[in-house]
Amino acid sequence: MAVNSPLLFPPALSRRTITICSKSMAAKNQIDGETSKRVVVCGGGVIGVCTAYFLAKKGIAVTLVEKSAVACAASGKAGGFLAFDWCDGSPVAPLARASFNLHRSLSEELNGVESYGYRPLTTLSLTVTEATPGSGGLGLPDWVNGPAKSPSTIGTTQTTAQVHPQFFTRKLLSTATEKYGVDLVIGKLEEVRVESGRVDSIVLEGGRVIDTDAVVLAMGPWSSKFELLSSIFRVYGIKAHSIVLEPKEPNSITPHALFLTYRPAHGGEALDPEVYPRPTGEVYICGMSSQEEVPDDPDQVTSNPESIQVLKRVAKTVSSYLNEENALVKAEQACFLPSTEDGVPVIGEIPGIKGCYVGTGHSCWGILNGPATGAALAELIVDGVATSVDLSRFSPSRFIKRR
Repeated sequence: MAVNSPLLFPPALSRRTITICSKSMAAKNQIDGETSKRVVVCGGGVIGVCTAYFLAKKGIAVTLVEKSAVACAASGKAGGFLAFDWCDGSPVAPLARASFNLHRSLSEELNGVESYGYRPLTTLSLTVTEATPGSGGLGLPDWVNGPAKSPSTIGTTQTTAQVHPQFFTRKLLSTATEKYGVDLVIGKLEEVRVESGRVDSIVLEGGRVIDTDAVVLAMGPWSSKFELLSSIFRVYGIKAHSIVLEPKEPNSITPHALFLTYRPAHGGEALDPEVYPRPTGEVYICGMSSQEEVPDDPDQVTSNPESIQVLKRVAKTVSSYLNEENALVKAEQACFLPSTEDGVPVIGEIPGIKGCYVGTGHSCWGILNGPATGAALAELIVDGVATSVDLSRFSPSRFIKRR
């Protein structure tokens, strides 16, 4: 893989409260002597940050509240794989197609190639059988020199792409704060206060009150910990593991994402790990997912050693460039993907509470669908209707109807 230019990754945002509000934005938020709508977005993952970004671009005074650190959970530890049409045939298809295209335009707007590793990819499906002789094959990149067979192209540079999810999320937020006046507050949401059926303010742990006209709850798998949401619908966590490798010969690794059918040497059920080379020179490998209880704090999420060992075996079986002698293990990690009972994200206004919105339950497609979710929520909040994507299928009211 040729690394054409160094990536200009944004620095990590600290845990302290960041308040950046330019005079131009303050002026923009004053219309005929009246202050524009204020919105608090709770959750510093990709859904919350995208929503804050698009709201602020519309001139809304936005405060983003994050409990721990921006992109510290799945939005920092996911693969960042993007697909145009892989959700076709499901309710998520229009959202995914719109968001794939929005990722492309955001990359042009934010210099995503250099700032967060946006690039188109060729994506392959192949079968790998552990402990079987073999060395690459027809239709495989040279670096895939393990016992792989039956390769097929399942995504082209027109239909699949990638970002580094943490760098993408933080770049979007840094732009939102510096250019559009978004305020970042580190704190734990305790309560959404409602007066006469409408959102009035939020309360953080420690008693701080933030007055607001609307609130967006983009809390990922931690939606299950907030009673206002858990009393209406269930969001559960799928714990996914990953490792990040740094090969000694990164220029040998071409931009091919691999979706594997992996057959372990000891037999048993086949696994479905995924391999994503990144333009940083790193290779990200993920898999080994299971439903587990979500801890109270993102900092409490730890990986299971057995799952990490399996991913390391996958790496060295797929490619000699990724074995222990030729690649440094930079990260062993896990994150929780927010999933709903019907497999469809929850996006829209909470029934019975004016000004209270939610965006969660995107499962493994959160990075892909973040931009379109944020843009549609911004339209719904500001204009009263989402025009870029029809949100009716995602409405939380569907859970009310089932009762």
